Amino acid sequence: MSQLVIFFVFAAIMVFAGVMVITVRNAVHSALFLVLAFFSSAAIWLLMEAEFLAIVLVLVYVGAVMVLFLFVVMMLDVNTARLKEGFIRYLPVGLLVAVLIAFQLIMVVGGERFGLEDYPKPVPKAADYSNTEALGAVLYTEYLFAFEVAAVILLVAIVAAISLTMRRRNTVKTQKPEMQVAVRREDRIRIVSMASEPRNGREDGS
Repeated sequence: MSQLVIFFVFAAIMVFAGVMVITVRNAVHSALFLVLAFFSSAAIWLLMEAEFLAIVLVLVYVGAVMVLFLFVVMMLDVNTARLKEGFIRYLPVGLLVAVLIAFQLIMVVGGERFGLEDYPKPVPKAADYSNTEALGAVLYTEYLFAFEVAAVILLVAIVAAISLTMRRRNTVKTQKPEMQVAVRREDRIRIVSMASEPRNGREDGS
């Protein structure tokens, strides 16, 4: 009974954080509420005895991905006021999509295929059981191709984020290596021949 209460508490916090992510005006506050949603999801995974996934969610998403989001939001200088202008306009479409998703979840979870008699409660594992080892064995054998594809997608996302932050600005002076390499000596240096003149009333060499 206590586990059920803890589940509903963290589930309510996660739903609240998810709603705040899409409703707050400040993009930084939105990212912080997303961190709260990640922490709530990690707590629910701990209740499911998935300790490794919970720790990975906190370390990878909260510790790395969300920091990347914050840096991108701050460096891109996103105009949040302009983004929020169409929120009310597209609110009916968003509500329709949310209702459809909720309907699908109810049909799947409440249907006959996913009943408790078909999928009973998992048996608690022994104290020396390592779900990290079991997950790694499955991940690098049966799902190796999907794992590699996910790695490539993440690499492309990192490159895209860097390219977005490196856009050209007229107010910032940047180097252009392609132009520096193409420079010729004749374009930058001009040798001028000048006749010697007396200095301080004396001839040169005196």
